[in-house]
Amino acid sequence: MSDQSPIRRALFSVSDKTGLLDFARFLEGRGVEILSTGGTAKAIRDAGITVKDVADHTGFPEMLDGRVKTLHPKVHGGLLGIRGNAEHEKAMAAHGIAPIDLLVVNLYPFEATVAKGAGYDECVENIDIGGPAMIRAASKNHAAVTVVVDVEDYAVVMAEMTAQQGATTLALRQRLAATAYARTGAYDAAISQWFARALGDTFPRRVVVAGELKQSLRYGENPHQKAAFYVTGHHRPGVSTATQLQGKELSYNNLNDTDAAYELVAEFEQPAVAIIKHANPCGVATGADIKSAYLNALATDPVSAFGGIVAINRRLDGATA
Repeated sequence: MSDQSPIRRALFSVSDKTGLLDFARFLEGRGVEILSTGGTAKAIRDAGITVKDVADHTGFPEMLDGRVKTLHPKVHGGLLGIRGNAEHEKAMAAHGIAPIDLLVVNLYPFEATVAKGAGYDECVENIDIGGPAMIRAASKNHAAVTVVVDVEDYAVVMAEMTAQQGATTLALRQRLAATAYARTGAYDAAISQWFARALGDTFPRRVVVAGELKQSLRYGENPHQKAAFYVTGHHRPGVSTATQLQGKELSYNNLNDTDAAYELVAEFEQPAVAIIKHANPCGVATGADIKSAYLNALATDPVSAFGGIVAINRRLDGATA
C-alpha cells in the first residue's frame, strides 16, 4: 500500500455547494480532470471551470428522473480498481475504465427534508442511492482513492495536495474514509428511524442511533476522565439546541444536570423551578410566578442547592434574578 496517491481525476456530486467552486478551481489549476453530475456540473461550468459530464464519461445518459446517474461500471470500476494489480488494470483497460482518484460527495438532504415536515413521497425522493454507493466504494479503496464528504475537509485536501505535489498521504485517506463511513452510517440511521416513525413502529427489530460531535467537554464525570457531547438528528428543544451565553467550558456533569433540570421543569404548565445537583433534585416547586417558585424550590434544601443547576420554564425576570 503506497503512502502517496496522486490525484489526476476527480468526481464531484454535491447537494451543498459551499466551497465547491474554490475546490474545483484549485484542482483545475493542477491539471486534474473533473467529472460531475447534473446541477453540480452546471455550477462548475457556469463558473468557467472545465468539467466533463458523467454521462459523457460513461457513455450512458442520466435517466429515471436522475435516479440513475453514477451507478455504472465506469464510475464504480474507476473507484474500486486496485492500482498496481495487473488483473484489475487489465480489466479496466479492456472496458475503458479510467481510475478516479478523488471523490467529492455530499448526500441528498434527507435529514433536512424530514426536519421541515415534508410528506412521505418527498422524503423518499430525498433518499440518496448513488452517493452512498460511491462513498462506500471510494472508502473501501482508500489505499488509492481520496474521498471527501464534509465541506470542511476541502481545505485539508487542498493543503495536503499543495504540500505533497498533487498527492495525498495514506494517513489522510484513512481518516477521510473513516469519516465517510460514519457519514453513510448516520445517513442510513436517519432513514431507518424515519421509516420506524412513519410506520408507527415503537419498537423496531433494530434501532440505530448516530450522533454528531457538538463539542468537547472540560472533563467527564470525574476530572481525570475525558468526555464529548454528541447530538442526534432530532432537534427538539433541550440541552442539545441550547446556546451557552457565558462561562467556562462545560463538563459532563454540567450537561447532565442541565438536561435533568430542563426536562423536569418542562413537565409543568404552571411556573416551575428545579434545582439539580448530580442529576438529583435539591428542590422543585411551582408558584404563582417564577420568583415564588424559585424561593420555594430553594427553601426545600438550601444547603444542597449550593453549586447546583437552576432551570425555569418561563422567561427569567428581574425580580427572580
